[in-house]
Amino acid sequence: MLKKIPVSRLKPGMFIQEMCGDWMSHPFWRAQFKLKDAEDLRRIVESGIQHVYIDTGKGIDDREAVAAEDVKQAVEQEIIAALAVPEAQHVRATVHEELARARKVHEQAHKVVRTMMSDVRLGKAVSLEDAEPVVEAITGSVLRNSGALLGLIGIKNKDDYTFLHSVSVCTLMIAFGRSLGLEGDALRQGGIGGLLHDIGKMKVPDEVLNKPGRLTDAEFDLIRQHPGDGHAVLVNTPGIGPIPLDITRHHHERLDGKGYPDRLAGDQISAMARMAAIVDVYDAITADRCYHKGMPAAEALRKMWEWSADHFDQKLLQAFMRCVGIYPVGSLVRLESGRLGVVVEQNDGSLLTPKLRVFFSTRSNGYIKPEMLDLGRKLGSGGGDRIVSAEAPDKWGVDPQRFLFPV
Repeated sequence: MLKKIPVSRLKPGMFIQEMCGDWMSHPFWRAQFKLKDAEDLRRIVESGIQHVYIDTGKGIDDREAVAAEDVKQAVEQEIIAALAVPEAQHVRATVHEELARARKVHEQAHKVVRTMMSDVRLGKAVSLEDAEPVVEAITGSVLRNSGALLGLIGIKNKDDYTFLHSVSVCTLMIAFGRSLGLEGDALRQGGIGGLLHDIGKMKVPDEVLNKPGRLTDAEFDLIRQHPGDGHAVLVNTPGIGPIPLDITRHHHERLDGKGYPDRLAGDQISAMARMAAIVDVYDAITADRCYHKGMPAAEALRKMWEWSADHFDQKLLQAFMRCVGIYPVGSLVRLESGRLGVVVEQNDGSLLTPKLRVFFSTRSNGYIKPEMLDLGRKLGSGGGDRIVSAEAPDKWGVDPQRFLFPV
């Protein structure tokens, strides 16, 4: 049975199933292991992790632990209450109309980021003349209809993760900033910060950056140097503004002061850096990496809410969840009818009733004729079903991206 306990109650002999924090916050990544000695406990405490889940079937129990299912239900109710009023959507084009442009923007942005990061590996400077047109193109697509580009950022492969992650963080920062009312240069600067935030990872050896197993303390220290390394690269970039520099250096800071590199806490962390911290973790934990399987988007948001008291600005996290939805575009969900569908668009009326494309029956365990379904409409008008859970595609052997934006 999975249970949640504070780190202060950890003992050797307990089996750690999950750390309550993103994988860049601790050197264990997503490894599951039995706590053997005081050295492992020291590393967990020093990482800043506040809570963990233990598997009582594989290790020592704790009588004060809370069952994982009870935690999940409580967090879901908190999210629903906090997001009772959805974010109003302002669109200039339909998802279908924007999709072709969004695909070109995403492809071009990927190429530019790959080139810029490769140049940094070779010791060359970053050119804002390359970055700014990418940010402007992404901003234009988001302003026309954010759903198209937000849907495409879920398509990643492990080999190109670092480059595609930068494009995703840029896109999410622009969508997030726009939802908060940012515009003009502030929005553009936030986008540049998102695009360049991980430039320092080009100073980390590939064998460490993509290591599939547990990191040594020395390797983890190398990873933790990337915000400072990125800041050092950008500070010599002509025309770079204070916002991209701040985002690059401080996107791994946490509200409780246990982030890095400067261990800033609370109001010492700027609003832009707090936004970037949320966006960076969300995109990272929803992506497949060599050392972990990505979470479904809805589960990732639930986990982030659970961690938010220690790690994130909860008001900004609420705003981000309103921006992307409880079930973000691209999410795979299971309906009460037993059908699986992929979220293609949010509904202004309720974050719990998005528009889906259903394509699979869990009852017959087979594909069905794809059909659009608007859960915000009443029975007989295309609605009448409801979401019962977010699902991992691997569980059913399906690829929801095939049905998100079919050719």
